[in-house]
Amino acid sequence: MKKKGIVIFLIILAVVVIAIIVEDYISQRPGKRSASPYEYNFDEYKNVNPALIKYQETKNFIIGFETPTGIAVANEKIFVIGDQSLKIIDFSGKLLNEIHLSETPKAVEVTDEKIFIAANKKIIVLSINGKQLDEWVLNEENSYLTSISAYEGNVFVADAGLRKVYRFSENGNLLNEFEGKKSDGTSHGFIVPSAFFDLGVTQYGDLWVVNPGMHSFENYTFEGYMRSFWENTGIHIEGFSGCCNPVYFTFLADGSFVTSEKGIVRIKIYKPSGEFYGVVAPPAKFNDNGTAPAIAADNLGNIYALDFDRKILRVFEPK
Repeated sequence: MKKKGIVIFLIILAVVVIAIIVEDYISQRPGKRSASPYEYNFDEYKNVNPALIKYQETKNFIIGFETPTGIAVANEKIFVIGDQSLKIIDFSGKLLNEIHLSETPKAVEVTDEKIFIAANKKIIVLSINGKQLDEWVLNEENSYLTSISAYEGNVFVADAGLRKVYRFSENGNLLNEFEGKKSDGTSHGFIVPSAFFDLGVTQYGDLWVVNPGMHSFENYTFEGYMRSFWENTGIHIEGFSGCCNPVYFTFLADGSFVTSEKGIVRIKIYKPSGEFYGVVAPPAKFNDNGTAPAIAADNLGNIYALDFDRKILRVFEPK
């Protein structure tokens, strides 16, 4: 009798265990899972107070690149790179010239007389009409050039592969290079977790470099000594989040910073002091989990965003 009771108990126990397993399986099927209390929801951070949005999108152009890569605005024209070419268009979107390149370009900078293009491990120098004048080649194995900016005979290039900045003369002579570290060893240097590393020079000659792993902007002398910096880490609209942001930046005429972020894709403006000013384009303007757009600005404060996901050039004007 005792043996029979044990058998019945084991059968009941087995049924209970099977029932629990089945219930657990059903609850884990798509659409049946309960919300995890530890799951991080980014949706609330994608919504932006309309009062903070200072710009509106007024037009966009199809640019005809399978893989667009960069943009610059200068001399009342737009310079767009991608695939293996440079396209020069006017503000209405009309193609003025197309120059084929020997390599896939990554970044472009334009002065009154020359066009500088960073492409993998080299800098291609063109006349303003598109004729190739020179080519500077870096022999470092792990170099990966991501940004280029020029000012009064100086050409600055960001190398995400080696996490350093080069300064060349206009003729291609390497004048110096630096890694964002102080001579006393107290600084962390450039922290570049992925292939995004941007720099730029204001019209007043101030060199700024993004330290993406620190979510900071760092101001350097041309010789590579840090003078100041500002940073803003945080997932809220005022800050930069993720492993490495901002991805791209440009300047307005007054020295304000225009930034472009990945992760939660958005374009924002910060005052020259680093104080948050407002939003150009909120996350709702871009694809979910999309790519940060490359950006440029004209003298009127209009902002041009090269949308890599939609393969279009978008123009945002102040409200």
